[in-house]
Amino acid sequence: MIGLIVNPVAGIGGPAGLAGSDGADVQRRAGERGARPRAGERAAAALAVVAAARPDEHVVTAAGAMGEDAVWAAGLRPIVVWHPHAPTSPGDTTDAARALADVGVELVLFAGGDGTARDVAAGLPATAVALGIPAGVKMYSPVFAVGPSAAGALAAAWLDERGLPTAEREVLDVDEEQLRRARVEPRLFGTLRVPYRAGRTQARKAATPADEQAAVRLAARGAAARLRPGIRYLLGPGGTMAEVARELGLEKTPLGVDVVLDGRVVTAGASEQELLEEVRRGPAQAVVSIIGGQGFLLGRGNQQLSARVVEAIGEDPVMVVAPEQKLIDLAGRPLLVDTGDAGVDARLAGFAHVVTGPSTTSIYPVHAPENEGALHAP
Repeated sequence: MIGLIVNPVAGIGGPAGLAGSDGADVQRRAGERGARPRAGERAAAALAVVAAARPDEHVVTAAGAMGEDAVWAAGLRPIVVWHPHAPTSPGDTTDAARALADVGVELVLFAGGDGTARDVAAGLPATAVALGIPAGVKMYSPVFAVGPSAAGALAAAWLDERGLPTAEREVLDVDEEQLRRARVEPRLFGTLRVPYRAGRTQARKAATPADEQAAVRLAARGAAARLRPGIRYLLGPGGTMAEVARELGLEKTPLGVDVVLDGRVVTAGASEQELLEEVRRGPAQAVVSIIGGQGFLLGRGNQQLSARVVEAIGEDPVMVVAPEQKLIDLAGRPLLVDTGDAGVDARLAGFAHVVTGPSTTSIYPVHAPENEGALHAP
């Protein structure tokens, strides 16, 4: 049997530019900024791959938005073994995981981010197997599939092959208040045993070593030199983008997306809606770096740069900036995009010109794991 747990509010803070979704106040503010949860949709997308391969499959789950709704939406039949409180809490996730394990679920899928992974790990025995459907804002843990369709493909393969090889992976998380102050210090909260198939599960986020900072500055200098008058540049989060801002003589929101036009910040810490409004005012381009170790360009920690924003930008929507070593550390694995829109991801796939220095670029492959996950499903 496979099971499903959905964190109904996972990821709501991402498009709102709030660097997380933990806490009722953050969730309220995200709603006020026009954001909406997407975990249920991404869970249903994963299960749709299972349904295509095994249309009569039952899925053990929690009631309502914590899983049952997504199972029905995917065309499968739910077996409800846990009824959450209203509103749901992290304790409901832990109790749901425990309930799924108690009835013999062999593979637990969960939709959320690192916080959800912590709560699931707290409820499962050490021998249980689980896999994350990425739907949160921060996903540093290597317990997630690279996208919902990849998670569904792994689950379908698990059922067809009566199991897959598994590996013990770390469950990491950061304090969101520290994160908003640009203190990114992931802590280990446990482990989960995860089904493994090359290219389907993401790697752990890797920090930039101190001795690489000079290379980061050179890459940032190259990006700053490429900025043109009259264009709105949407500077994504992270250390490399902070260096780009320094090259321009600007203060950067550490983990937000700032809009820069003609050498000044016109919108700091922008939400998805604010980015859309800026893009409508004139030519624009997003500027992003690479998540070390994972290779993600979009869909991890920068959900403000959504599929809608990319579409609104139009031609040449993204400039990629990174030191050469980040590409080398990927050991041939491609860069990844996961905006939640398969059409936009397909448009971004192919090859990216990565700015690595004042006069250097690297051409590197970009894959859309959602499209590949669906194509290669059993």
